[in-house]
This record gives sequence, structure tokens and C-alpha cells, in this order.
Amino acid sequence: MLKILLPTLMLIPTAWLIPAKQLWSTSLAYSLIIALTSLIWLKATTETGWSFLNPYIATDPVSTPLLALTCWLLPLMILASQNHTASEPVNRQRMFITLLTSLQIFLILAFGATEVIMFYIMFEATLIPTLIIITRWGNQTERLNAGTYFLFYTLAGSLPLLVALLLLQNTTGTLSLLILHYTPFIPLSSTADKLWWAGCLLAFLVKMPLYGAHLWLPKAHVEAPIAGSMVLAAVLLKLGGYGLMRMMPMLEPLTKELSYPFIILALWGVIMTGSICLRQADLKSLIAYSSVSHMGLVAAGILTQTSWGLTGALILMIAHGLTSSALFCLANTNYERTHSRTMILARGLQMALPLMTTWWFLSSLANLALPPLPNLMGELMIITSLLSWSWWTILLTGAGTLITACYSLYMFLMTQRGPLPPHIIALNPTYSREHLLIALHLLPLLLLITKPELIWGWAA
Repeated sequence: MLKILLPTLMLIPTAWLIPAKQLWSTSLAYSLIIALTSLIWLKATTETGWSFLNPYIATDPVSTPLLALTCWLLPLMILASQNHTASEPVNRQRMFITLLTSLQIFLILAFGATEVIMFYIMFEATLIPTLIIITRWGNQTERLNAGTYFLFYTLAGSLPLLVALLLLQNTTGTLSLLILHYTPFIPLSSTADKLWWAGCLLAFLVKMPLYGAHLWLPKAHVEAPIAGSMVLAAVLLKLGGYGLMRMMPMLEPLTKELSYPFIILALWGVIMTGSICLRQADLKSLIAYSSVSHMGLVAAGILTQTSWGLTGALILMIAHGLTSSALFCLANTNYERTHSRTMILARGLQMALPLMTTWWFLSSLANLALPPLPNLMGELMIITSLLSWSWWTILLTGAGTLITACYSLYMFLMTQRGPLPPHIIALNPTYSREHLLIALHLLPLLLLITKPELIWGWAA
């Protein structure tokens, strides 16, 4: 564990001490080495127990894929941000890299934590760098408003969690994930227990976000710079799903009755946000709402508490992390050329940038869950587990997948096909940096087809 954590920590002094002209190339190479080293974690996936264990942090099959995804994303964020921060003073560029690195450190500690309170603290700590990235490097004037939404939604959701955890500590005497499974069974029956159950899950459902508490997400995505959007979509939303997976076994007897409204809300959210996507004019906003819809499926899968649901949720989280991050990168390449996120103003780009269209096509197909990809595997497992929970859900999930296909194709056709508008006179050619960036998103996704057991979680 420390093999990854210490080099990541040392990236901060490196970013401040290195000469300005080598800043981006060195931090990129350094973070890529860390990302490749982090693949060591994936070797012990067949064992269901904990590995790489020390007193505070450890990995198990659920946290390992998320940890590897976190480490894989840092070099990609550095690669994506290079262009739009190039005009800034060097100290601000150094600060930007420092914030991205600190975000990775907090995320590694959150996903690797064996103590629930440590997980909670790191879960909250990720707010600070993200908030600074959104409010300082965001694109539009609305960014302060978006930062406020982001901060207060998450804080309001996670205060009940802190109280719930302290109560849990009082009743069981421990908050270690290694021991909690062995604590005596707590009979939960009173109204206070039901409130405690809701308190435990509220923070994670807001973070995911569940439909109804999702308003901060499109705002934050639209205002954030590209690195902010990437880390929000790919990793920060997964903190919610991971927290749910960890907390659910402790709340066992109540979940059977109390999860009904949340599953229904999540599935209704899949349809509602999908329909919103069909009406979007703003490209980043469309991708952000599609994230809400995918995470609704994940929430529903976890709340059924079946091994199929949990496995499907974990697979979909990893696949969605890579896909939506790639889509945000593609939206950013368009934005850097046309300086507009409105789809009607920048369309027909296949004529100008044909190779980019290939990447758009692959990413859109991954977003609508094309057969061999892990996206479909995750969605099918969740739909199967929901069908065994109640066969009525097939109406909602079926409509949801149909709408997903519609808006993914709508997005592709709108940005790539048709005549090039006359006001687009000069476009920069695509750079190798951008092709490398998208390739590094889609290659892991394609390679996971051949070895899906890396991201199965406990079901192996």
C-alpha cells in the first residue's frame, strides 16, 4: 500500500521544485509510473479476504478496482489539463497539479481505509481540493454557485452519517471493517433505528447522487474544468457506491423493508434523467445527467443486497468511470476548438476531425452499453437482480436502457454528423496528446472484456 501512497505524496514537492519547462512532462511520467505500479493490487483478486494489510489501510476485492481506477486517472487528468492551464503563471500550474495529487492521496486513503471513521474523514477531505478546482479553474461565472451547491449538498448529507457512526461505535465498541462482521447481531426495530438506517445511507445516496438529491452534480460538472469533471465523474461518485457497499451489511434486518422507496426513486431517476438528456442543448450537461442515470442503476443494484446486484454495481461503476471520463475529455477537445458547449453551434465535426469521430463513436457505444463491453455486463447483472426482487422493475429498467441508447446516439449524431456550420472557419488539428488521452481511457475498458474477474468484487 505504501509503495503507491509515498510516491504519490512525493509528487507534491516534485511539482514545486522542478524547473518550469519540465513540469508537465515530469509529473505526467511520474504519475503514469504510479498508475502502472498500482496494477500490482489486482493480482490477488480471487481471494475474498483482505490483502496488502497494515494497521490502517488494506485492500479487498471491492476496493481494489476502485483504487486502481483512482491511480489510473491522475496521469489522464494531467494530460487533459495541460492545454488550458498553459497560459497561466507557473505557480498556478504547480498549484493545480498539487490539488490533483492531494485528491488522489485522499481517495487512496478513503478506498483503502479499514476504519469507518477514517473512511468518513477522507470522504469529506476530497471536498476541499475539488471545491478549489471548481471555483478557481472553472469556466463560467456560475462556478461559485456550483461550488456552493456541491459543498452544501454533500455536507448536509454527511452530518447524519457522522452521528450514525458514533452511535454504531457506542453500541458495537468498534468501527473497524475487519471486526464489524463479527460483532453480535443488533435487533433494530424502533423508529430511532429506522432514522439511524437512513442517516447511515443518506450521505452516500447524495454523493452518488440519487435522483432528487442530484441537483449539485450537473451544475458542478458544467462549471468545473476538465480535470474536475473527470475526477468527479470517474471517482468521486464511486465513493458513494463504495460507502453503500460497506455500510449495508451492518444495517441488515432493516434493509429488507426500508430500501423499497430508495430503489424505486433510483429507477425513476434513471428514466427521468434519461429524458432530460434527450432535451439537453449543452454537451457537458448531457454527459453529467447521463452519469446520474447510470449511478441510479448502481444504487438500485446495491440496495437489493444480492451478490448479483453488488457485482453488477461494481462492474458498472468501473466501466462508467472510464466511459464518462472519456466523454468529458472529448467534450473538452470540442470546447477548446469551438469555445462553445452548445451542441447546435458545433456540429458536423466528422468532416473536419475524422479520427476524433472514431473516438466519439466508441465512447458513445460504450455509454449505451454495447454487448461485449463491461458496461453491458454490469447493467445486465443489475437488471437481473432487480427482476428477481420484483418483476415490475423490468418496465423501468427496460425503458431506461432504451432512453440511454436514444440520447447516446443523439449526442453522437448531433456533434459529429451533418454539415459543418459556416461560422466554424479555422479548427486546430487534433493533437497526439488528445488521441493518447482517449486511448488510455478506452483501452482498459476493452481489455476488461478479456478478464472481467478483476472487477467482480466479492462474487468471485
